[in-house]
Amino acid sequence: MSYIQKGTPLFRKTSMAFFAAGFNTFAILYCVQPIMPEFSKEFSISPTTASLSLSVTTIVLAVSMLIFGSLSEVWGRKPIMVISMLAASVFCILTAFSPNFHVLLILRTMEGIALAGLPSIAMAYLGEEIEPRSLGAAMGLYICGNSIGAVFGRVYSGLISDFFGWHMAIAGIGIISLAATLIFWKSLPASQNFNARQLQVGKLGKTMVDHLKDPGLVCLFFMGFLLLGSNVAMFNYIAYVLLGKPYSLSQTVVGWIFLIMIIGMFSSVWTGKWVDRHGKQRILFINLLIALAGVAMTLDSQLLVKILGLGFFTYGFFGSHAIASSWVGQRATHDKAQASSLYLFLYYTGSSVGGTLAGFFWSDFGWGGVISMTAGFLAIGMMLWAAVSKIAHNGKKVRRHVGSESMQH
Repeated sequence: MSYIQKGTPLFRKTSMAFFAAGFNTFAILYCVQPIMPEFSKEFSISPTTASLSLSVTTIVLAVSMLIFGSLSEVWGRKPIMVISMLAASVFCILTAFSPNFHVLLILRTMEGIALAGLPSIAMAYLGEEIEPRSLGAAMGLYICGNSIGAVFGRVYSGLISDFFGWHMAIAGIGIISLAATLIFWKSLPASQNFNARQLQVGKLGKTMVDHLKDPGLVCLFFMGFLLLGSNVAMFNYIAYVLLGKPYSLSQTVVGWIFLIMIIGMFSSVWTGKWVDRHGKQRILFINLLIALAGVAMTLDSQLLVKILGLGFFTYGFFGSHAIASSWVGQRATHDKAQASSLYLFLYYTGSSVGGTLAGFFWSDFGWGGVISMTAGFLAIGMMLWAAVSKIAHNGKKVRRHVGSESMQH
């Protein structure tokens, strides 16, 4: 089998392709988050209703990922990814011309379906085509593209909407995403190690049920749900806080605040180093504590303290997600791709549920209500941490006991 190795021109082209792909996906997905207040004004809708512009996209993305991952086993990797990116970019441009919020939601739903064709297949392609010792570097550039796309989508739409309106902001994201799609199509080599197979729905269902029988994996799946649910709740409604009194910040300034997401890029790297030294259980707990402390800090009325709180929360969120998602891959004993798909399914479902549910807390109790819900999510996350840590500890004891018995015999 022929693998793509680090340092070769083919590796650079492949890495550039997936950086563009990650950028495309997350710029489109999150570009509506800072302009939800604009939707509230133009369409005369509540913040809870405006949050559906992100929630409907993430929930259909979550469901569609399970489907596209299986279809790629039959139809191939690159064709589905290219069509996915192209369709999502076109739907994004069309969203800019939405005459009302109902049409906008329909188009955002179509975007979610289209976007699912990339993340559900990207890791499978990289695992098949990249030489194992080079895989970490390629995966790192793909995840970097995810992070930069998410930050760019938020900041760009916040800035452009302040000067030219949200229509131009979303159209601009769509045009940039078309360019990213072209780069991906031209740069990515066709699969060399892919072998098409028949679609076996029954086997797929059995695999997923097997994973759900592992209580440790279930704890990690729901931890992902709570983590992204908390993140989207915080960042969906912080814009309403900062645009209102007593801060009365402009949409431009609020857009720049989303740069705080860059902290996540450093958090993931530092967390990996700390995990190597002190173990994933201890560092996951510390990251959850940091996130909870950041949530509490945002209750302070001083703007600087509130922004610092967002920074602490962001650090803890990305660190916790990095550990939980990698722990899934380590804990799953078979069909690891399916286990990762289930984690991502609940992760993005958490985005939809948390983002919309927090809207009801916002309507009834303001920012304090959003914080109460988010803190509750993180507290449950700590309970899940305790449960999965106990399960992992008991598993080690059983393996040691079995090992000692084998030596005696």
